[in-house]
Amino acid sequence: MPEFRIQIERLTDEQERFEFEASPEWWSAREPESEEIRVSAELPFRFDLKASRTGEDVLIEGDLEGRVLLECGRCGKRYPHRLREPYRLVLEPHRLGDDQQGNRSTFDGAGGLDPEGERGLAENGVSLGEDLEAGLYRGAVVGLDDFFGEVIALAMPIQPLCDEECLGVCSHCGQPRANDSKAGCDCQDEKIESPFAVLAQLKQRMED
Repeated sequence: MPEFRIQIERLTDEQERFEFEASPEWWSAREPESEEIRVSAELPFRFDLKASRTGEDVLIEGDLEGRVLLECGRCGKRYPHRLREPYRLVLEPHRLGDDQQGNRSTFDGAGGLDPEGERGLAENGVSLGEDLEAGLYRGAVVGLDDFFGEVIALAMPIQPLCDEECLGVCSHCGQPRANDSKAGCDCQDEKIESPFAVLAQLKQRMED
């Protein structure tokens, strides 16, 4: 598994550039597909970022690029979707005693860090805030695995569409409906004027 780590102690007030690449296998291990959400990476995710320090705080900002396979919310077709998303994260130092004093209420509240925050600090040296733009760090090295995973998740469209003009699935044949931009079924809408229309058509065919 790749390690997306930055050595805090080596950062200065001058921005230092980093380039990280996350493979489709890394994403699959973090976000396994389910029946409800079908998302798989088609190409590696690339994170181009710059990091610097302002006093004890750390500023991380950059851009995500990648391509995933999504399922259209209208017709169910799998299609490639390009991801491009800017991100920004400000990390403040987490010191011993902060939990008891409640000085970091933005992240941990008066009762201390929640279990997820504790896990993040223990594994990656980072506890992310709810808005994903601020957090806490501890130690000389921070890992950005969880942060990168959240950036990718937030870049996903709320309603995936293979085409803005997608008409969905035909109620007659079950195939994607046709429009001006792509081929599909050629079924005609059936208009029944009365509940007895089907019987009338059957009677007519019998008479013929």
